[in-house]
Amino acid sequence: MSDSLLAASGMLSPSVAGKALALDSMKLEQQRQMTIKAANVTLYYEQGGKAYVMNMIDTPGHIDFTGRVTRSLRAIDGAVVVSDAVEGVMTQTETVTRQALEERVRPVLYINKIDRLVKELKLAPDKMQSWLGEIIRDFNQLITIYAEPEYREKWKVSIKESSVAFGSAKDRWGFNADISAKSGINFKDVYDAYTKGDVSKLSEVAPLHEAILGMVVKHHPPPHVAQRYRIPKIWSGDLETDAGKALLACDDNGPIILMVTNINVDQEAGVVATGRLFSGTVRNGETVYLLGAKREGRIQSVNMYMGVHREIIGSIGAGNIPALLGLEHARAGETISSVPKLPQFESIHYVSEPVVTMAVESKHPKDLPKLVEALRRLSIEDPNLVIRINEESGEMLMAGMGVLHLEIATSLLQDQKLEIITSKPLINYRETVRGRAGPIMAKSPNRHNKLFVGIEPLTPEVIELIRTGKINENMDKKSLQTIFRDQGWEAEESKRVVAIDERGNIFVETTKGVQFLQESMDSIRSGFEDIMANGPLAYEFCRGMKIILHHYVPHEDPAHRTYAQLMPASRRAILGSILSAQPTLLEPMLGIDIKAPSDQIGAIAGVISSKRGKMLKIEQKEVFTIIEGEIPASESFDLSEAMRGATAGKAIWNTHFKSWTPLPSSMVLPVVREIRKRKGLSEDPPKASEFIDTE
Repeated sequence: MSDSLLAASGMLSPSVAGKALALDSMKLEQQRQMTIKAANVTLYYEQGGKAYVMNMIDTPGHIDFTGRVTRSLRAIDGAVVVSDAVEGVMTQTETVTRQALEERVRPVLYINKIDRLVKELKLAPDKMQSWLGEIIRDFNQLITIYAEPEYREKWKVSIKESSVAFGSAKDRWGFNADISAKSGINFKDVYDAYTKGDVSKLSEVAPLHEAILGMVVKHHPPPHVAQRYRIPKIWSGDLETDAGKALLACDDNGPIILMVTNINVDQEAGVVATGRLFSGTVRNGETVYLLGAKREGRIQSVNMYMGVHREIIGSIGAGNIPALLGLEHARAGETISSVPKLPQFESIHYVSEPVVTMAVESKHPKDLPKLVEALRRLSIEDPNLVIRINEESGEMLMAGMGVLHLEIATSLLQDQKLEIITSKPLINYRETVRGRAGPIMAKSPNRHNKLFVGIEPLTPEVIELIRTGKINENMDKKSLQTIFRDQGWEAEESKRVVAIDERGNIFVETTKGVQFLQESMDSIRSGFEDIMANGPLAYEFCRGMKIILHHYVPHEDPAHRTYAQLMPASRRAILGSILSAQPTLLEPMLGIDIKAPSDQIGAIAGVISSKRGKMLKIEQKEVFTIIEGEIPASESFDLSEAMRGATAGKAIWNTHFKSWTPLPSSMVLPVVREIRKRKGLSEDPPKASEFIDTE
């Protein structure tokens, strides 16, 4: 599809469009016939004697790379959602549409692979129309559910308004209502073309690019219009200030305000930061501030991407997507401005979390520094790939969204001529508590300071607010307090939140009349941070814990209450309270959507139940049955073999991260022992009594 748009802009020969996959420039993308990285390009299009310039980002469709879609949505104002004519609205269609609506990005719908309706489902023209009407209804249902009230009706797609197009990107034809009215093309012509075998005529009468770009011109707003309603949603600053007014107006003469949405690490040029310029004009040599990194930087060169190629342009105005060289410390999500101390853009909220881990080591010790550097580069380019290097054991771990995500990462490492050894993919777990405990006392190593700590589980609502960034430490205390009060917290507790860990944990202090608390708090807090990253059961991340410091008895002499005394005391008190509050493990649960002929339901149900899964919904749709279910991630590694074997390859399915779910009680200890053994720890987890001190 993107090839057709490039050909229309004169950037690709029409004879290779559809086969060149020009925006899938990586070798892996070409080999696997799938998009892995987001590629941006600027298109030129003329309609009715008027010229239009559009910035387009081609994003991946696979659920493992959904983070790239999330970041790209911040840089654009409209989205063309591509749906398969046979598959209809799938889980990933729902995910990306929801993300677009949350970012106030207006969607239009393109239903692709119309040829499948004729070739595979053998539908007559009138049946094709009612089938496609069903897909449009499903899509509008998503807009009803996820759009904000003021856009709910306005942004619904309809054939009459030409906000829906139909076509086949492979055969390079497409039409919407406007084109149909102009050229007379209809579904009978499509049916005849595929049954009589003359498809090339369709692309002459109704070229795909006219349908897609026509929809974009008609329904997607220019930057100065879109920013008026998008900025209040994505920027928390005061709109009455000069910066606020410049952002709303998309003003070329305002201060530079840019949000980085993508980072590429170029071998020669270093870090290339690409992002949406919401205000101002960026020029070579300009000094800017990286607000998140709290650093100053100098733009060495202003470029723009045209697919795989980077063009030097020297300067560019607001509303565009420049690529900046020279900002070594820039990362995806960073706000860059010519004004220091400006409010930052809302952080980007990802739908999924890294649930699968793989250990990586270099085959030859001499390649170790090269591997560490390559991993660092990978984690800069892809923030959803979490790299952890254990300083003590030297173990290097890559955590990703799924097995494919890690496969692609290892292929990228091998492309750099690195010989690596990888472990089998391992599942990430989270540690949590089911009960309350405390206050529990622990003393510092010198026995001169006492900490009294309690614990209770957080509600799922609060965890979700932390995960989506709706509550974080950088918020002002008043609005935090209001949110916690709304969640049923007591007034005193909601005022005294010390730390919010982004994985879904909170540290609160409710002490009364304690001396030296402020100067000791950093040391106590570091104990909290350490345990939240390495839980007591299996050294996995913690989730859903509210740690409460009830009381602190310090020694009067500052020499006796140093970091070396308070951090271990804080760790011991928190460990003691966690282990006293019915600790358990959470495992990642995947949603699974299966499409298969009706006679396969029994076989599919057998596979799902053998993998500790559940079937949640069964729906009949013409010749197919659609099944929605859930299955633990740890059971999904050999799912393809089991499903193919049971259904003779007749089932099509995909999985996506759904939630963290408590592991069945009977499995907790065996899984904990297995993880501890793998990490080189003693097999049995510690007991609470090992950390609790008595008077």
